[in-house]
Amino acid sequence: MNQQMVQALHSTRVVTPQGVMEATLTLADGKIQEVLPGRVECTGIHFESFGDKVIMPGVIDAHVHINEPGRTAWEGFETATKAAAAGGITTLIEMPLNASPVTTTAEALRIKLDAAKGKLHVHCGFYGGVTPTNFDDLEDLLNAGVFGIKAFLTHSGINEFPNVTEADLRRALPILWRHGAKLLVHCELESGAQLSVVGSPVAQASTRGDVRRMEQTTNNDQRSYAAYLASRPAHWETDAIALMIRLGAEFDVHVHIVHVSAAEALPLIRDAKQRGVRITAETCPHYLLFCAEEILDGATEFKCAPPIRSRANNELLWQALKDGTLDFVATDHSPAPPEMKETASGNFMKAWGGIAGLQFLLPAFWTGAKERGFSLEEVARLLSAAPADFLGLQAKGRIQPGSDADLVVWDPEAAAIVEPRTIQHRHKLSPYLGAYLYGVVERTLISGAVGAHLGRSISYRM
Repeated sequence: MNQQMVQALHSTRVVTPQGVMEATLTLADGKIQEVLPGRVECTGIHFESFGDKVIMPGVIDAHVHINEPGRTAWEGFETATKAAAAGGITTLIEMPLNASPVTTTAEALRIKLDAAKGKLHVHCGFYGGVTPTNFDDLEDLLNAGVFGIKAFLTHSGINEFPNVTEADLRRALPILWRHGAKLLVHCELESGAQLSVVGSPVAQASTRGDVRRMEQTTNNDQRSYAAYLASRPAHWETDAIALMIRLGAEFDVHVHIVHVSAAEALPLIRDAKQRGVRITAETCPHYLLFCAEEILDGATEFKCAPPIRSRANNELLWQALKDGTLDFVATDHSPAPPEMKETASGNFMKAWGGIAGLQFLLPAFWTGAKERGFSLEEVARLLSAAPADFLGLQAKGRIQPGSDADLVVWDPEAAAIVEPRTIQHRHKLSPYLGAYLYGVVERTLISGAVGAHLGRSISYRM
């Protein structure tokens, strides 16, 4: 090994698969070469000690909306991946919407890859999507190396990406089975008749149902968070998850439930896992840290779908992360300009439904986790190892020889108030603004290095 290319990092708290230990990591050629117990300084090797700061595998966010190309005014690769790096995220996987074109063909994926060139501060992979009209494109998408296929069971908010029905899924699932591919599903099944949205290519509300409910409520109700929460009941989520468990078992396809919000769904997921159904599920920091009782009317920065529910509900989500019912945590970062969030009117029914939270995955999760007795090992499992396993990224998510040197150094005892000047997202509007969060990120290393534009596009077929 050329010693000129080697660096050594030391801490009394290095999170490894064997536990938290004092160790020195040697890094070279973008990889972890050795994990040496204790403090080890060698002549000719650059050595740096971080004291008792935590060195952990880089955070992996498996659910992000970057919106480029086509809607870069909402976010974009430059700002999103810069925010990710600021928050200790070293790898993220981007959803097929809300870019334009949506990633439902191999050609659209190529356009997105071109748009990302020269803009990545962290590693970035991509999902494809399934709609009622792109079954013939799924083979090419999967062969191009997407990490899975995303589906909506309710209107996505983007008219170019319509929801699928059970009949549609029965056409798509055999294709996914042949490829061993995962189906990621937004699980809400709206009760009632099918509705249409008219107007611009971007729906004026985040779902068809929001349009109908907006028409049925008074102006005061439209600012009411309680009214918005009641408009998307938990059974929408449980009905959809029950459907996906049934279809997943029938077709033997790995189904992943994104952004679980309703605790009523947890027994369904737990039972399916016990029966051997190939199912995984994630939740998000905003469903863990925030609660409906504390969201003020008109505070549309908190609007998302499914909605943020009660504090008692959220405590059950925390328990499900502990017992393995929920597999990992992801942000579902889905920003929009303030005018689309209806900040002036406070109209929950009309506002875009999405949380801006990419930069805050680690501190937001840790702020709640530390109060509930989660260990650093559990944090590394839920934010790094488990998403790496889900994505098939065998060289990421763990500190061990041969793994990629994607690392985060952070202080779990330090805290900071989220201020606009510290937010790297394109827009500063976020429910985390003003929050006092524990877990201050000191350094993020991408392939062992610190600096701008170190990330690369990654494929499932690496």
